[in-house]
Amino acid sequence: MAPADTGTMTTALHITLISDTFAPENNGVANTLGHLFEGLRARKHFVELVRPRQSDDGSQRSTPELMLCRGWPLPGYPGLQWGMASTQRLSRRWQQQRPDVVYIATEGPLGLCALRVARRLGIAVVSGFHTNFQQYVNQHGLGLFSRALTHYLRWFHNRSLMTLVPSASQRVELARRHFERLELLSRGVDSQLFNPCRRQTALRQSWGLREHDIALLYVGRLAPEKNLGALRRGLDALEARYPSRRFKLIVVGEGSKRVTLEASLPEALFCGAQSGDALANHYASADVFLFPGLFETFGNAVLEAQASGLGVVAYDEAAAGQHIRHGYSGVLAMPGDEDAWIEAACWLLEAPETLRTIRLNARRHASRQNWAQSIEQFESQLRRVCHREGDAEEIPAQIGP
Repeated sequence: MAPADTGTMTTALHITLISDTFAPENNGVANTLGHLFEGLRARKHFVELVRPRQSDDGSQRSTPELMLCRGWPLPGYPGLQWGMASTQRLSRRWQQQRPDVVYIATEGPLGLCALRVARRLGIAVVSGFHTNFQQYVNQHGLGLFSRALTHYLRWFHNRSLMTLVPSASQRVELARRHFERLELLSRGVDSQLFNPCRRQTALRQSWGLREHDIALLYVGRLAPEKNLGALRRGLDALEARYPSRRFKLIVVGEGSKRVTLEASLPEALFCGAQSGDALANHYASADVFLFPGLFETFGNAVLEAQASGLGVVAYDEAAAGQHIRHGYSGVLAMPGDEDAWIEAACWLLEAPETLRTIRLNARRHASRQNWAQSIEQFESQLRRVCHREGDAEEIPAQIGP
């Protein structure tokens, strides 16, 4: 494909997306990239995807739109991989079919390979900051590596022409750490899929709930960095504050902490990972969404819960800080103040009318956060870097300052 005429805004681009994870894998990065991928294709761009081979790929081979590479399991995160590609193979592919711009969503060996090849060939590179890996390292008891990892991530992202971040709070945090050329790329939500009309009495009954019982929902990875101990303490506080009311905690997701969490929450219902219509039904059939995460880069689940008409209890950062107006479309606490987080949940349930109003406002807000706007913004950002002269300087193999 010939290089796009960047002076003509209607000219199609050849865009390459690089990621260690992609649908049908079920996580925030895969979900976001799936929407961006399909949205760009719908806008008539040629979109190439480079990712690790997945278990259900079978004998599928690489095509002009898809390059499959080797993957290695990511310790502690079942179903996730690090991708690894040959520099020579990727270089040869892009010399034969040159992208206008490369978007790198993950910073592992696959992303590093793509960064090196793109810079060597003078191809514009945009990177995305999707995951707070340095915070996850701390949660896994590897704090000594946090500084080195932050150094590497800064080095990596500062070698792209633009780094896209999902929230204003994340942009501020990264700017403090001397990340450069940061721009906001908003996230959307499918408010047709995640919709209060999917509420199912039969599903609630299968959870053991009566009509006026309160279903407390958590959706997300069951991992150390998710601060899941707060669910136990939050449930205890609600039951103590409202002894005449009946609560049920519903946990949707999988991860390394499931066994520990089940032991600490024997009365909770663990539904495993859900996706598509089943996930949307679980959201809509609950009443309150408890989101105790402290290290979210964004937190797609917040918007999904709002679109489903739930009252969200979260910390004032990332998606929650961006999309929740405290006391109007959800409730917030200062990051790290667990007592305030629990008190916010208690306040939300003081009066039925309060919860009902907040749920209506949450749905109204989320229904305006559509993916079409995010995809148009993403396309505009990619076009802008295509106007810049590529930096053909080769990146050295070692991690430099």
